[in-house]
Amino acid sequence: MADPKAATLEGRVALVTGGARGQGEAESRLFAAHGAAVLIADVLAEEGRALAESLRAEGREARFLHLDVTDEKSWAGVVAEARAWKGRLDILVNNAGIINRTLIADTPLEAWEKVLKVNLTGAFLGIQSVAGLMAEGGGGAIVNISSNSAFSGHYDPAYTASKWGLRGLTRSAAMELAGRNIRVNAVCPGLVVTGLNASSPHLQPMIGMTPMKRSGKPEEIAELVLFLASDASSFITGEDFVIDGGFTAGAAYRRVASETGIIKD
Repeated sequence: MADPKAATLEGRVALVTGGARGQGEAESRLFAAHGAAVLIADVLAEEGRALAESLRAEGREARFLHLDVTDEKSWAGVVAEARAWKGRLDILVNNAGIINRTLIADTPLEAWEKVLKVNLTGAFLGIQSVAGLMAEGGGGAIVNISSNSAFSGHYDPAYTASKWGLRGLTRSAAMELAGRNIRVNAVCPGLVVTGLNASSPHLQPMIGMTPMKRSGKPEEIAELVLFLASDASSFITGEDFVIDGGFTAGAAYRRVASETGIIKD
């Protein structure tokens, strides 16, 4: 029987990139609620500081740190801050990411490179930067936030390529770091509606095709991230976890079945 306390993060130190709002905020709040000391790392200083203050007002341990995930020196500074604050780092969530929403023909090289630099190179630098401190503390868990676009051909080539790349990076890092007791996994969300995309025209068509007929909530994604960051998943590494209401499992086939009367909605 699984230990009911396995998902606790008491005594752990967690770093969440892009942690100031949206999905990152949900992860930061959930980690703090489960006992972690949380480093909220982001370029959004106002939102990040406000979130840290909110968590401290609830009796949680939280700090905001400015982090440009594409910059090695910025990463070095954040790791130094973690060492100075708690002397350890147990969890990294590579959550920071951007989207472009242009087709191949319409994507300038600069835009292509910017998306890959934030979404993929940022995660690479994060893993590279924190592994030493994690290993010093006896190991830890890294969770890369990919996408269900990493299993298909989304109409945003830079974003899609970056998320496919994260799956490969996750596997390589998991193999390399297993001997240092560091687990690395990827979470691949489907449609999650936040303030950043609430007015996007693709939302209703995607919801209509999703077997569960709704979008995900940031808090639902955060629960899966919590599981992978905790000892509840102690024998899991190098894996992808799709959380998208059944979209990747066969949304197109389900629509055909529905339209032909095989499935009665």
